[in-house]
Amino acid sequence: MIEFNLTLLFVFALFGLLLLVLNIITSIWAYRDSRRKGRSPEFAILILLGTLFFPLIGLIVYLVIRNDI
Repeated sequence: MIEFNLTLLFVFALFGLLLLVLNIITSIWAYRDSRRKGRSPEFAILILLGTLFFPLIGLIVYLVIRNDI
């Protein structure tokens, strides 16, 4: 029973780490994409922080507004 709990804890920790890495990668991509499209550094930092602290919603909002601005 203890082995099962440790295995389950390891799987959840690994999954959480994977989500954290994915969040960082998508935030860096959104920052670089906004800079590549000629946006100001302040706007790119706002996008970076938005996608970093609100991963799913921030990325969706950025994908919607990225070509409109």
